[in-house]
Amino acid sequence: MLEEEMIDLLTFCLQNDPEAKQNPEKKQRVQEIGTELYSDGGVDAMENMYFAIEQRIIEEINKDPKTYRSWWNNITETWKY
Repeated sequence: MLEEEMIDLLTFCLQNDPEAKQNPEKKQRVQEIGTELYSDGGVDAMENMYFAIEQRIIEEINKDPKTYRSWWNNITETWKY
């Protein structure tokens, strides 16, 4: 369920609001999802989910969401993008 929500959020940002300036709540929700993932499964869970999301978004809309990895940078010192 979180994966689908992340896909929707990042797809919206990539297509409409790349820096989430008009919709800061989308960036905030992405950060909340990252925090949830980290508390449940650590950095491995974050990496696994983001990899799957990247692949799906690239396949579906031909845009790369790698730049949004930095939105999770303050969750843990291990995550540095």
